[in-house]
Amino acid sequence: MGQENSAFHETMDIHELLNLKTVALLKSKMMQGVVFDQELRALMEKNVQMSINDVKQLQRLYPYSNTH
Repeated sequence: MGQENSAFHETMDIHELLNLKTVALLKSKMMQGVVFDQELRALMEKNVQMSINDVKQLQRLYPYSNTH
C-alpha cells in the first residue's frame, strides 16, 4: 500500500495503531525493570521484540513517516 492508495481513514487507522503499539512497547520495556520473575521478564522481552517489528511495519505504511 503506497501513499497514493491510502484513504484518509486508512491513514488515521495506521496512525492510531502506530501510537498504540508505541505506547505499549514503551510500557513493556519500562516494566521489565521492575519485574523479578524471569519467565515474565522473558515474555515481556518477546513482546518488546514483536512490537518493534510491528512498529517498523506500520511505519512503512504510514505516509507521513520519514522512514521511506
